[in-house]
Amino acid sequence: MSNVHSNQPAAEQDLAPKNLMAWLFRVLQGALIGVGAILPGVSGGVLMVIFGIYKPIMALFSHPFRSFKKYYKLFIPVIIGWALGFVVLAKGVELLFGADSAVATCLFLGLILGTVPSLWREAGQKGRARKDVITLIISFVIVLCLLSLFKFSSLSAITPNPWWYLFCGGVWGLSLVLPGLSSSSILIFMGLYEPMTAGIGSVATYLKDVIAALVAGSAVPALSQVQWGCILPLGVGILASALLFARFVDYLINNHHALIHHVILGVVLASTLLIIPTAYTGALQIVLCIVCAALGFVAALWLDKWGSGIRKE
Repeated sequence: MSNVHSNQPAAEQDLAPKNLMAWLFRVLQGALIGVGAILPGVSGGVLMVIFGIYKPIMALFSHPFRSFKKYYKLFIPVIIGWALGFVVLAKGVELLFGADSAVATCLFLGLILGTVPSLWREAGQKGRARKDVITLIISFVIVLCLLSLFKFSSLSAITPNPWWYLFCGGVWGLSLVLPGLSSSSILIFMGLYEPMTAGIGSVATYLKDVIAALVAGSAVPALSQVQWGCILPLGVGILASALLFARFVDYLINNHHALIHHVILGVVLASTLLIIPTAYTGALQIVLCIVCAALGFVAALWLDKWGSGIRKE
């Protein structure tokens, strides 16, 4: 999505919701950002920019206590919405991978590739020199080589555990503060995306069971059914990464815009290339994969157009 840094910081009184409908609208925006965080090819950071709340969120990560006191009326509904979108969609992703992992991967492949045109425009927003293109190629080659070595090493058979979920959170936290970077292709390649979304989806399953129990007047299920071994390290990783890198990322974007965005583009292209499925059960699955990849690509283009329209208003 292009022009992600064109928004000017809004005044505090313009950001805080003034009535119930405005509050619910911020919850909806938070839910969409949560969806962007979990859905490959959709950057939660870009959606924050589209909704005009990227600067306050970055301020929150850079100066948590001071910024929360200043913007808490904005943060509370956004955080509630983010949690809802993040958890509910994770359950949907888990079900999608369970139905057909190759088709699910191709759908996400299309979503990621659909962001490439806007990433290219964003990278050249402030000019594009030959060194920037060389930077893109170098980052592409380095990431491609590293991931290829990983594929053929003993690490390729990863057994998900709390340390790997902490790693997932760290990668995700970085993509949250760096608009345009979608970390999901790397996590899919490493085989961590599906078990991670299953862990997050366990929260949605638990909440559904709690509601069913309350309606039926039966005992509330135990919290032990939630996969805390995934949820807790993932949350710690997201927060730690965002807090550690917020100021550094802001500096890079403001002072080395072309460099950092060409690096992002190289990372996205290399990691996406390696998640293309190579084994299929038959012709029907191949057709479904192609169709889903095309739908994902078109959906990403539409999201970019929608976001550009919002930013022009």
